[in-house]
Amino acid sequence: MFLKFGGPDGEMGASMRYLSQRYAMPYKEGKAILTDIGTEELAHLEIVATIVHQLTRNLTPEQVVESGFGPYYIDHTTGIWPQAAGGVPFNACEFQSKGDPITDLVEDMAAEQKARSTYDNILRVITDPDICDPIRFLREREIVHFQRFGEALRITQDNLDSKNFYAFNPSFDVKTKCK
Repeated sequence: MFLKFGGPDGEMGASMRYLSQRYAMPYKEGKAILTDIGTEELAHLEIVATIVHQLTRNLTPEQVVESGFGPYYIDHTTGIWPQAAGGVPFNACEFQSKGDPITDLVEDMAAEQKARSTYDNILRVITDPDICDPIRFLREREIVHFQRFGEALRITQDNLDSKNFYAFNPSFDVKTKCK
């Protein structure tokens, strides 16, 4: 579960990615989608943090050692701290904001697919319904986000020159008379 909090495909990186990218989005519909999903990802961050807290708050020292949670426990006890499943701490390299709406939206679609895959993997190893139910909900939201980013990509492409809509950054470059 730590992976979904602060890992490379986690909710913290997703929220920062989308909220950062919205500033370079030249189309109000795309900006609204990035803002809505970025804000929703913050709520997902809270859900994941709550699950991690519930899973770790009453561990005995023996359970800490047996579960492999020892190194984390030594640094953070059972405090919630953003890191990947392998222990790598969260940093700004976990998300991308290129400033090119097409590049960013394709990145966002890929990020949502990676997040869905991670939730699929969690559901393969977890059997507790109190954990599985919210994870299924979060997985479903990743699918919706993927679709919404697809809509934003279509909106962006519809506003560009249909003969060559990958040749320039619509938030920065202006159309030229060169053919």
